[in-house]
Amino acid sequence: MDTQIAPQSTPARFRFRFSPLMIVLCTLGLALCSASFGLTTWRFVLFLQQDPFSIYGWMRYVLLYAASITLTVLIVAMLIRSEYKVTPTHLSLRFGLIVQKFEIGSILSVHLFRGAGKLAVYFDDLKTDFLNIVIRPESYDTFIRTLQAQNDRIAFTFSTAEEEAEVKKKKK
Repeated sequence: MDTQIAPQSTPARFRFRFSPLMIVLCTLGLALCSASFGLTTWRFVLFLQQDPFSIYGWMRYVLLYAASITLTVLIVAMLIRSEYKVTPTHLSLRFGLIVQKFEIGSILSVHLFRGAGKLAVYFDDLKTDFLNIVIRPESYDTFIRTLQAQNDRIAFTFSTAEEEAEVKKKKK
């Protein structure tokens, strides 16, 4: 049974899927930010006991605190608020605090690489302008149907692992 997804006025959201390595790196980054904040606090207390009237010292600690807090906010925002959002007019990629918008009308096709397990959205016929979609593989079908519901001219293609291997052989 083929179910149709009607165009939506409320945006459909698809969570960004982080690789285990990326999660480990973000966790390591948060640990380093915490260590930096703690070390800066310890050195700041010593600074207040020795020379609290040094302008250079105050500037150094303001910058160190600002850097560790800013990096913490960026990492946490990236982990919490990374998603793809499909609206009637745009496909938006939010990666933490960074937002990119692509017009639904400029999307020509969506291709599923079954062998590689990847999904790509193409904006031109030459397949040089594209966006890799990094979501759970279980959500690929819903994502594709949601895009096609917003613009029925979006083509969908897929390739098997054998076809992908053949293309790689031809390139070598």
